[in-house]
Amino acid sequence: MKRSGTADLALYGGGIPPWLFNRMKQLCLPIVESILQEKGHKDFLSRLSDPFWFQSFGAVIGMDWNSSGVTTAVMRALKESVNPHSKDLGLYICGGKGKESLKTPAELKRIGEATGLNGADLAHSSKLSAKVDNTAIQDGFNLYLHSFVLSKEGDWTVIQQGMEPKTGKARRYHWHSAAVNSFVESPHTAVCGENQGPLLNLTDPKAKPTHQAMLDITRENPMKILQEVPHMKLPMHCEVKASDVDLKRLGSVLWLAQEQETNSFEELLLLKGLGPRTLQSLTLVSEVIHGTPSRFSDPARFSFAHGSKSGKPFPVPIKIYDETIQTLQQAVEKSRIGNSDKSKAIESLTKIAQRAEKDFTPRDGFDEVIDKEMKASKSYGGRSIHKPEKKAKPEDGQLGLF
Repeated sequence: MKRSGTADLALYGGGIPPWLFNRMKQLCLPIVESILQEKGHKDFLSRLSDPFWFQSFGAVIGMDWNSSGVTTAVMRALKESVNPHSKDLGLYICGGKGKESLKTPAELKRIGEATGLNGADLAHSSKLSAKVDNTAIQDGFNLYLHSFVLSKEGDWTVIQQGMEPKTGKARRYHWHSAAVNSFVESPHTAVCGENQGPLLNLTDPKAKPTHQAMLDITRENPMKILQEVPHMKLPMHCEVKASDVDLKRLGSVLWLAQEQETNSFEELLLLKGLGPRTLQSLTLVSEVIHGTPSRFSDPARFSFAHGSKSGKPFPVPIKIYDETIQTLQQAVEKSRIGNSDKSKAIESLTKIAQRAEKDFTPRDGFDEVIDKEMKASKSYGGRSIHKPEKKAKPEDGQLGLF
């Protein structure tokens, strides 16, 4: 048993205002549904266990790109948006921050009773991952958040986070059941009960190597474990700098978002009528859904979808955010009834932008892009936790970097 990744993040204060968190929940659900429709549960759990994808996902829904608060926001928004539809989605999210984390074992046992999954063994995995990160690995970070995401097949991902107040840092730990061979590879770890789905069985003699692996990791040197998994270390500055972003990737997104370019591609005709700024956000959301792991090496780039609550790199463009939610919701709804044309058009956004990157040369500089977003903020209904933005001139609504 081993972690799938870790991340070091800055500790920032400030809560999420209701006007933003409600939109986060509304956007989370169709993103999750899109991934499940296209790729399935295993792919979603694999993405969730990748610290770079996780941070990019948090940025695209409007959190500060390098903040420890991304963890709390993403897991809370997922829990509140997904769990009411757990039976249909085959996905369950347990635990949370503080006292909520202590409820995880009981939640897993209840899910086990309802689905036929072995809730006791799932609760054991939950407790073990927390024990390793909080006790066995003495790295100075004390856990305050533990979330357990479970699929109907019994696969799971654990997201937990600890803080080190003296340094002003937080560390997030990602676990994935795919790293435990007997959970997903041995045919003897699951049996089917009548109309109740798979049952995990760690009491099987063939699961002894897993038991031993679980004991071995508690004796392992912490630095050795940290070196064996992907580790994301983000800078402490809150603002987004040019050095934090792959400008070729961002530039190709902004290029594609221009209406004259969108109209040039037949596969994007179903998106005709969306404004350039909405297409910019939708392209970045599309990449979160369809992008491969290498696409998430610069999480800051995804803050150019919907800004952040702190107003960095720019305030949340409420009107754009709402149109993105509506477009994605419509695409998911149509896919449910067998019409996936709009979903395919959304997928094409990221494919076309990626193809354009190879020989792409940005026209405008990074600072010019930020300046245009700030000037256009009022016309987009820009909001942050600080203050409303000044009204922009009509001609300031277009973005460059191409």
